[in-house]
Amino acid sequence: MEHYDPRRGNLPIGVEHSNCARKTDGVSRRRFVTSLAAFGASMVLPSGGSRAQTVPRGSGNQPNRPNRPNRIDVHHHTLPTPYLRSQRERILSSVDSARIPQVLGWTPARAVEEMDKYGVATAITSIGGPGIWLGDVPASRSLARACNEYSAQMVRDHPGRFGLFAALPLPDPEGSLREIEYALDTLQADGFILLTSYGDKWPGDPAYAPVFEELNRRKAVVFFHPAAPACCRNLIPGIPPVVTEFLFDTTRAITSLLFSGSFARFPDIRFIFTHAGGTMPVLASRIEGYIEQHPEILRRLPNGVPYELKKLHYDVANAVNPSSMAALMNLVPASQILFGCDFPFYPIGLTAGRLDDYGLSAADRQAIHRDNATRLFPRLKG
Repeated sequence: MEHYDPRRGNLPIGVEHSNCARKTDGVSRRRFVTSLAAFGASMVLPSGGSRAQTVPRGSGNQPNRPNRPNRIDVHHHTLPTPYLRSQRERILSSVDSARIPQVLGWTPARAVEEMDKYGVATAITSIGGPGIWLGDVPASRSLARACNEYSAQMVRDHPGRFGLFAALPLPDPEGSLREIEYALDTLQADGFILLTSYGDKWPGDPAYAPVFEELNRRKAVVFFHPAAPACCRNLIPGIPPVVTEFLFDTTRAITSLLFSGSFARFPDIRFIFTHAGGTMPVLASRIEGYIEQHPEILRRLPNGVPYELKKLHYDVANAVNPSSMAALMNLVPASQILFGCDFPFYPIGLTAGRLDDYGLSAADRQAIHRDNATRLFPRLKG
């Protein structure tokens, strides 16, 4: 089994490095910001060779005066050597061609460089799509273990800079239970990464209940990353899943967990959904109206639909725009919103700059950038 080697990074042989760099008011959700206010959290880069720099207000992508790194990024991907080596074609098939160089240019060192540039103190890393489930139990277990050990080594090699959402082969409940034990007890993982669907099965499916029971017993943080289910790949020719399907599948995953009563049955799991919850903030009222007319479903939600949706966490990766933010902040308070950027598939500065310019109150900005995450990950409170 291959481990991460900090001396040579993770760049495959023959692939050159590439540069990856390139509003709802927190007080009143009914008023859109019509002018960009310049806000900036004080950020100072850690010692250890990196020159102190920060993001100027309004740009999100250029260095300025020294500040203190403040953000905690919960949507930050790694491409471990075993994953990229064995799944290269699957990975690249899901990436826009314009972004392939920056994805293949990923290394732990480049991640730290970008984090320093945009004031990210810690990134909780995860394996993004297409994930580690290969449809084969032994191969999927092996890939999950190799990726989790690689990322855990990154955490050890860069103290304080990285965390770990361990990958689970969810369609294999027995293997997932083993990996939960190993990831938490041996690797000291911060939580787990799951996909919104596997084939044509969503997380509320009864087959997955034993895994969620154990995650609930462990009071785990579970981060859901969108996928394209088998039913809907290439649904409309020329429109890749990342454009619309990922957002709809996030909504399907949340709906699956609602209708099955999983949110109520597993109240100690801390759930995080990406991209502002997909289309759920817009469809929440419609879904609630349907459930209220079906007592057999409502019985599984004794506290009601709004209660369950408001206790979830949502990151803002690729979602800092008036329509997405307004819908999300009308669904949940700022206390449930987390900073995430989707690096290296998208530049950190893309989300960081837009969020800094969005016109949030200082308290909401601090909560989203850092404080909400430290409630989920108390070890990062320093």
